[in-house]
Amino acid sequence: MPTTIAVTGRAEERVAPELGAVTLSIGAQGGRRDDVTARTGGAHERVLAEVRALEASGALDTWSAGQLRVWSYRPWNNEGRQLPLVHQASADVEVVFSDLARLGEWVGETASVDEVALGGIEWRLTDASRRRVQESAQRAAVADALGKAQVYASALGLGAPVPIELADHGMLSAQPVARESKMLMMRTAADLGGAGPSTEFAPADLVIEASVDARFSADVA
Repeated sequence: MPTTIAVTGRAEERVAPELGAVTLSIGAQGGRRDDVTARTGGAHERVLAEVRALEASGALDTWSAGQLRVWSYRPWNNEGRQLPLVHQASADVEVVFSDLARLGEWVGETASVDEVALGGIEWRLTDASRRRVQESAQRAAVADALGKAQVYASALGLGAPVPIELADHGMLSAQPVARESKMLMMRTAADLGGAGPSTEFAPADLVIEASVDARFSADVA
């Protein structure tokens, strides 16, 4: 009677990031609404002029800019007394660099402006590279599963294992998704670009992971 062998194959690919997404918040606050609006609007226009110049030079993959928002509020002091009205203005800008050397130079200059705050830098791959690297990791995970099955079959004195079922980790029939499986898939998504921002200009390699569950059948040789 054939023996069923169930294994999990895992693999990872490491690749240098190709894109750096810089998030900036441009804003100011103060007691005079017109002054706050003028300072924020001026800084916003200067940053966008620099961004357009970077785009024209070929240093960017893409960029986007949000609209200027202005609001007012009355803060309270530690004695419970309401203070005079404070006006605040803000606008967000995302700049995605394909020239990572230019990224470091520009961020160093732009972040020194009083009205500009650096939200962070997210390292990414292009869509084509992400698909290519993910496919490579998936193929390696399948090879890992097959290698494990061959070891088990050999240890049992069986012949070459024949695949009978293959699925993403946690999705084989009669196998509920365990908490560990969910965490692994979430970590893979984060490595592809959903991770928190980093302020380093020399990024480490991105790690792309893949996991598969497989069942094999092996009979006496």
